[in-house]
Amino acid sequence: MKSTPLGYAFAILAFIIFSVQDAVSKHLGMAYPPVLVAMFRYWAFAAFAILLAMRARGGLKAAAATQRPLLQIARGMLLATQIPIAISAFALVGLAQSQAIFASGPLIVALLSVPILGEKVGWRRWTAIGVGLCGVLLILSPSGGDFSPYVILPIATAVIGAIYGLLTRLVSRADGPMTSFFYIGIVGAIALSIAGPFFWTPLAPSDWKWMILLCCTGIAGHFLLIKAYDNLHAVAVQPITYLQLVLASGIAVVVFGETLKANMVIGAVIVVGAGLFTVWRENVLARRNSATAPTDK
Repeated sequence: MKSTPLGYAFAILAFIIFSVQDAVSKHLGMAYPPVLVAMFRYWAFAAFAILLAMRARGGLKAAAATQRPLLQIARGMLLATQIPIAISAFALVGLAQSQAIFASGPLIVALLSVPILGEKVGWRRWTAIGVGLCGVLLILSPSGGDFSPYVILPIATAVIGAIYGLLTRLVSRADGPMTSFFYIGIVGAIALSIAGPFFWTPLAPSDWKWMILLCCTGIAGHFLLIKAYDNLHAVAVQPITYLQLVLASGIAVVVFGETLKANMVIGAVIVVGAGLFTVWRENVLARRNSATAPTDK
C-alpha cells in the first residue's frame, strides 16, 4: 500500500543527501580530475544497481533483458558524461550558481520534447519556457564584470540531463524501471572505467573518507528516491527536487564561502517558478488526455 506522507519523507531525505553529495563532489573536484571522482562514484553505483537487480523479480537476467539496447546504452553514456561535467561546474563555477542553472532542466525538457518526442507545446508552456530562459540569462549575467566562460559547464549539464530525461521517457515505453536503472549503472561504470585511468591521480589518505562518503551518499540518495517514487507520482516529486537548490546554495555559502548575488537569487526564483508551472501544465494535459482516450469495451 502506498503512503503519501512516507513518500514525501523519502523524497525530502533523498534531496538532502544529494545536496551533501554535491558538496563532497565540489570538494573532491577541486583537488582531483572530475572523471576520476565520477569513476569511483560509479563503481559504487554499479554495485548498488547489480544488488537491486539480483533482488528484483527475475534477477539479473530479467534486468538485463531490454527491447531498446541502443537507447539504454545512450542513456548510460549521457549520464556518465554529465556527472564529470557537473563536478567540473561545481569546482569552476560554484555550487550555488550551477544548481540555479540546473533548475532549468524541466524547461529544457519541454523545449526538446517537440523535436525529439514530437509533443505539442501550447502557448502557456512556451511562455513559461521563455520566462524561465530569461531567468537563466539573469543568473548568468553575461553583461556583468564577473561573467565566467565556465558557465558553459552547468548549461551543458542541464542540456545533457534534459536529453537523458527524454530518452528515459522513450525507453520507458518498452523497458521497466529496473532495467533502465541497471543499464545506467553498468554502462556508466564501464565507460568511466575506460576513461578514468587516463586521469589517474593518487588520493591522499585524508581524502579517502570523502570518497567513501561520496559513494555512500550516492547509494543512499538513489535508494531513497526509488522508495519515494514507489509512494508518489513523479509530478509530486518534481517540486521537491528544488529543495536541492536551496540546500546546496546554503552549503555553498556556509562551507565554501560563495556569494549569493541578487541576480542569481531572482533568476533562480524565476526559473523554479517557470519550471513548476511547466511540470504542472504537463500533468494537467496528461490527465486530460488520459480521461478522453478511447477505451475498449
